[in-house]
Amino acid sequence: MSMIDCQLVFNVENREYVDLDLYRSRGGYGALAKVLAADPRESVYVLKEAGLKGRGGASFPTGLKIEMVRSNQEQERYIIINADEGEPGTFKDRYIMTHLPFQLLEGVTIAAYLAGASRGILYVRHEYDEPRSVMRESIAQAKRAGLLGENILGSGFSLDIELFSGAGSYLCGEETALLSSIEGRKGRPQVKPPYPTQQGLWGKPTLINNVETLSNIPKIMEKGALWYRSLGTEDSPGTKLISLSGDIRFRGLVEVPFGASFRDIVYEYGGGPKPGRKVKAVNIGGASGVLIPEEMLDVPLEYGACARAGITIGSGAVFVLDDTRSILDNVSNRINFFLHESCGKCTPCREGLRQAQIIMEKLIAGQAVMKDVQNLERYTRVMQNASFCGLGQAAGNSVISSLHYYGEEYCSRCKDGEEDLYGEESA
Repeated sequence: MSMIDCQLVFNVENREYVDLDLYRSRGGYGALAKVLAADPRESVYVLKEAGLKGRGGASFPTGLKIEMVRSNQEQERYIIINADEGEPGTFKDRYIMTHLPFQLLEGVTIAAYLAGASRGILYVRHEYDEPRSVMRESIAQAKRAGLLGENILGSGFSLDIELFSGAGSYLCGEETALLSSIEGRKGRPQVKPPYPTQQGLWGKPTLINNVETLSNIPKIMEKGALWYRSLGTEDSPGTKLISLSGDIRFRGLVEVPFGASFRDIVYEYGGGPKPGRKVKAVNIGGASGVLIPEEMLDVPLEYGACARAGITIGSGAVFVLDDTRSILDNVSNRINFFLHESCGKCTPCREGLRQAQIIMEKLIAGQAVMKDVQNLERYTRVMQNASFCGLGQAAGNSVISSLHYYGEEYCSRCKDGEEDLYGEESA
């Protein structure tokens, strides 16, 4: 049986909308009933044993985060579902909301019960009209069925979920900026600590998790930690939804068990490059991710292995560039995106991105010299090390990785390109 045929967590290859009746006929909400009847500490233990980590990019252990909120002495607690899917090239959360809404809602309800939260907010990206509409109706259906609202399944536990339309900012995907947005302030990142698990929405303990993360929970509680760990590796249990796009034969959302290689993703799931073309580079992790050459595709989709290889999994976007693509055009596009999305709060990000944009424009126009390329790397390193939030820290990942693997393209655009990146004449 191939990786594509095995029973996974989401089974997105079916491309079907799973309504409430269909979801329940397949055992949906059985996990919630099971959790409501058990000691919450036992269920938290199962999540910790399963090894589920955040799927939004930070990969923080989900069971531990729930436990941190639950152990807080403050009894008024919130759960926030982060559906502000603003990473370019990422569309996994959109699919879950439009096709598997009740798997998400069951996961949210379980997480809220375990964390001791009675109010939930689904923070949906401003541009996501269809997902917002589907989730609004799904929440209403779940309430009518006694699966949300007061006294869920007769357990005495109550949970209300409201929708909140995002502020149209990439930055609001960061949890403290998201909190600021909900509270009516500018969606800018805040100083941590305190962390949201300690003082989140309105100063109360708050569990914030990504859509994909929460949607894993029902299957884990239904089938157990051992089943979940059997899907991935010891280092990275379970599966990952991959938003696959670019210059390949088959684009779309795929579910990949951890441990599969990026070569599997590009060639088995994506069908490889189009006829007559070759893979030139693969962008992993969205706009804030890295560019790697074809020879690195054997690195497995695994947190530890990727970290050692300098690859950021991020939200799971994989964009393939074939041999017709310009690396510089690709990097320039990302720099322009981050410059547009930067809040301008801190100097390294604000000025670093502006200078990077100027240099990239000079390179593409053939007006740059090698000193410009050296400055580009220097400015980017400062951004990575000194920016206040993750936007500035990750905005230069494509610059640094492309300079490392495709430095010759930068040199070839320079008027004094006979020198290498460090000013030494080539042989």
